Amino acid sequence: MSTGYQSPLLQRAGAVEAGGVDAGVAAHYGAPTREARKLAEGQAIADLSHFDVLEISGEDRQSWLDTLSTQRINTLKPSQSTQTLLLSVQGRIEHEMKVLVDEDRLVLIVEPGAAAALEEFLNSMRFMLRVEVNNLSQTHGVLAATRPIPSAGTLIWTDPWPGVTPGGWAYSREDHPGSERPWLLHVVALDDLISAVADEELAGMMAVEALRIAAWEPRFGAEIDEKTIPHELDWLRTAVHLEKGCYKGQETIARVHNIGHPPRRVVFLDLDGSMHTLPAPGSEVKLGERTVGRVTSATLHYEAGPIALAVVKRNVDPETVLSVVDGETSYPASQEVIVAPDAGQVAGRFTGFLRTPPQG
Repeated sequence: MSTGYQSPLLQRAGAVEAGGVDAGVAAHYGAPTREARKLAEGQAIADLSHFDVLEISGEDRQSWLDTLSTQRINTLKPSQSTQTLLLSVQGRIEHEMKVLVDEDRLVLIVEPGAAAALEEFLNSMRFMLRVEVNNLSQTHGVLAATRPIPSAGTLIWTDPWPGVTPGGWAYSREDHPGSERPWLLHVVALDDLISAVADEELAGMMAVEALRIAAWEPRFGAEIDEKTIPHELDWLRTAVHLEKGCYKGQETIARVHNIGHPPRRVVFLDLDGSMHTLPAPGSEVKLGERTVGRVTSATLHYEAGPIALAVVKRNVDPETVLSVVDGETSYPASQEVIVAPDAGQVAGRFTGFLRTPPQG
């Protein structure tokens, strides 16, 4: 979406615009924690019309994206969804795409402002193949909900998180909190945005983020930095097919997974609620006087209170209470393991869940 986009839904009563990457849509409509509860219960929907949308058409579209990215694309059928990544030669994440297979095209949903760079890269890789890349971000956006939105059409991407997709691998436990939050993104024409919302109640981006963080799901615009590899975020679950190769960065994916360990790991933090504030993204995570990571996302959840995601060094003891430092404020923070400290080095392990032996 272009800089300066303003959703017409900001005209709704009580709407307060979000900032940063989510500028242009509402942070909330007057009651963020109530909105989050209603969003979780399927009684409200969210305006993500600032998210970017692209399409890939042409006969070679699926096999082409399959060869470029981390996920298996060429076996998908119309209406099926997946998630995939483009990596650097070093295996670091450069782009994340939510992929929906339509009858004669692939529809890609990406972070706000991410489409232009992705379009440029994809066009540079077309060569003589029968593919065409179009940026639809000026004309299309997204509505989100935990269930189908009847008035928003049938172009719906279904989030695979936190399932382990074919060829994937889980670095966290089986009883995953994300299983409690289905997530559906509806691609709609911006000219039809108001009619697509119809008389649905709205929830803002604060509610969206509260549900995402509670579900331990990483976001490209938040948990990623210039060094991030997929293993650190548990994205081998949904965005990587370990049995396909020949894409850029595949050697790092295989090496870290089979014989190494990711150098960092994403962790869920339960913050001290007595502070009545939240740490800003980028706040230092400390073990004593030593900085061991940084907060990537923080929110006030309607049940759990103040919570956050952070990326910390792999060898930080999961039982240790950490401190999150934002300026003069220090927040005690207990950890809940997402990516296990012993993630990786799976040669000889029984299954994709690190601590689950074979059954029967």
